[in-house]
Amino acid sequence: MLAGLVLGSWAGLHIWSVFLIDVGETPLWMTASVILLLCWLSVGLFIVAHDAMHGSLAPGLPALGRAIGRLCLFVYAGFSFDRLLPKHMAHHRHAGTAEDPDFHAPAPRSVLRWYGAFFRQYFGLRELAVMSAIIGVYLFLFGARYENLLLFWALPSILSSMQLFFFGTYMPHRAGDDFVDRHRARSADVPVWASLLSCYHFGYHHEHHRWPHVPWWGLPAARRRAIADAARRSGGGA
Repeated sequence: MLAGLVLGSWAGLHIWSVFLIDVGETPLWMTASVILLLCWLSVGLFIVAHDAMHGSLAPGLPALGRAIGRLCLFVYAGFSFDRLLPKHMAHHRHAGTAEDPDFHAPAPRSVLRWYGAFFRQYFGLRELAVMSAIIGVYLFLFGARYENLLLFWALPSILSSMQLFFFGTYMPHRAGDDFVDRHRARSADVPVWASLLSCYHFGYHHEHHRWPHVPWWGLPAARRRAIADAARRSGGGA
């Protein structure tokens, strides 16, 4: 239900903004608001596909989960679910090491260099060709405005990639001496509402690596359990 809400909201706002908004006649605050909302919903598309990778999107219906994941990644930026899946599983096996495709060992604390490597890792010639073909269809077959595509599709996609990278990869896995176990992941100490807005609770990243089968909406409860367990262990040791 939540996946359908994210995908449906993105699709409705995408169609309205790309085909129906007249940028020249729209107040700047409304244009900015639509871009920010599309950015957040684009993050949601990736998170839904991520849950599909771990089998938690549609438990008991793996084919349905994979189909939804493929659709979400395709409309997000022309990504291939089947190409991203082994890379994500490698990330979980080798988190925070040179074998981790999401980790930038040459500069493990440089956000700019790491993001550049992250972008190149996932957006290549295949994705560029797919997106170019889709944009051509939008422009020449459906009559979309070029400026609308830039503002309401390209820009939210790029901004959402930065949001996903910063809150879901860089902050949890950047080099440091505060990792507590082999997962080499840390969780953000933020309220649930801030966690939802930043990256659909993937700031609670240590919990995700400990229990990858838990869907995004279950991570706050997993975080509370982890904190309660730690408190009990600390109290017992005292």
